[in-house]
This record gives sequence, C-alpha cells and structure tokens, in this order.
Amino acid sequence: MATFNEIYFQSDDGLALYARDYAAKGNRAKCPIICIHGLTRNSSDFEEIAPWLAEQGRRVLAVDVRGRGNSAHDSNTDNYNPSVYAKDVACLMHQLGIARAVFIGTSMGGITTMTVALQNLKLIVAAVLNDVGPILSETGLKRIAGYAGKNRTLSSLAEAAEYVKNINQHAFPNNDDAEWLKWAKRAFSANQVGEYEPRYDPNIALPLQNGKLKAESFWSKLAFKRLAKNRPTLLIRGSISDLIETNQVTYMRTVAPKLRYAEIENIGHAPMLTEPAAKGALQSFLDECD
Repeated sequence: MATFNEIYFQSDDGLALYARDYAAKGNRAKCPIICIHGLTRNSSDFEEIAPWLAEQGRRVLAVDVRGRGNSAHDSNTDNYNPSVYAKDVACLMHQLGIARAVFIGTSMGGITTMTVALQNLKLIVAAVLNDVGPILSETGLKRIAGYAGKNRTLSSLAEAAEYVKNINQHAFPNNDDAEWLKWAKRAFSANQVGEYEPRYDPNIALPLQNGKLKAESFWSKLAFKRLAKNRPTLLIRGSISDLIETNQVTYMRTVAPKLRYAEIENIGHAPMLTEPAAKGALQSFLDECD
C-alpha cells in the first residue's frame, strides 16, 4: 500500500514533472524535506527512508528529476543540467506554497542542491549532501560514464536485478539477491512487449559523456561555499566511495569548518540513507534544523 500521494506539476518551460508526497506524522509542524536522487535514479530510491523521515513530523517530497521516472523526457537535451533541475525544484516549491525546506540530495541531487543555493539560497533551511561535493573523483566519474545512458533492454526482472548487481556490487558488498531485486524494480519498468527498460532518458548522460560535467569548477566550489557557510550542512559519505574520496572530504571540511560529517562503513557510492549510521546522523542533524 502506497504511503505517499502522487503529484504532477509543470515546470516553467512546460514539462510535466512528478514527485512523491509523504505526509508528516504528528501534530507539530516542522520544516518539510525535499529529496533529490542521483543521475540515473528516481524518487523510488527514497521509498524506505522517506516514510521514516515523515515519522519525524516532516512532510517529504521526493522528486523525479526531468527525464527520469514518471517525469517527462525533455526534447531539448541541453536542459539536462543542474541549473534547470534547480529551477524545477523551486517551481515545485512555489506551486505547493513551500517557502523553505531541508534538502537531501544524493549524488547529482546534491549538485542540484548546491545549485539551488547559488540561485536562491533562501529556499534552503539546511542541506544533506549524500556522497557528493564540489570536487568529484575522476575514478567515480569514469565508472558512472561507463554505464549511464547506455541503456539495455532486458528480458526479465531477474536479468535486470543481475545487471544492477553487476554495476553496484563493489559499492554494496553486503547486498543480498532480494535487495538487488528491489533495486531492479526501482530502476527498470516493463515495456509493451514485456521487456525491461531503464526508467530514464539515455540523453541525461550526455553532459557526462561529452565532458561538460567536470570533476571540479569555480562555480561548483562557489556553490558549495555559499551553501555550507550559510546553512547547516551535513555530508554523508560511504567509506569506500569512489566519487568522494578522502582528499575531497578534506577540502570540504577545510573550506567549511562547520560542515557536519558522517561516514558509513563498508558502503560505496552512494549510501541509501537507511543504514543505521546514516539514520543516526540524519536524526541528530534534523533535530537541530527547526
């Protein structure tokens, strides 16, 4: 049984976009949370952590970024970039009458969160960057470029689970077959002939494939500093992540001494946030955000 309501909204440029809306539990109104997923993922990545966050008394909105999940694909592939994604999130907030929110961004979702900080900092009360920062490891970028956008049609859900396992097992060595099947159901859907296709437009990976997405830039560093120096910010990192490595963490903690930090043992890119250590860090952080 679904624990969320489905929201369809329109972007400023007329694209039909989607979000899951989890109602807050309890009587005390707290600042809502906006969850933004990674590059090839969608809102279902938060289907376990979002109800837990709602139990803390917070409305949770998990978006499908344009080109993913139930959101429409964009015929203008130049729009597949964090600047546009950030405007889409602001549009959702405006249409729902949400003035400020806590942001939780995984990977690309964290880059989008930092971009929101550049465009309209007042929308952000606090932010969680999940395994991402202003400087990324070339190792992780090359790995993601090796599969993102290279869509495969698979014959069964079991085959989809095996595919997901093959590209993620190094980062989640303790996942069992049931977990990989769960991931496959989030990442793939059946087409009209019963084959399974990834739930994203392959063109979303063009910035990564054509070199427009850089490991670091002046603007990414500026965005991070604007966020972390002006709003409570928590960095959650998988201890074996290949996208945010120790030197990137050192940079972030040096330029933003108030940055909160939690490391999740034996997890790579990116923690699902359901890990006990991640939930503990989120609980402590959120308790201070109202």
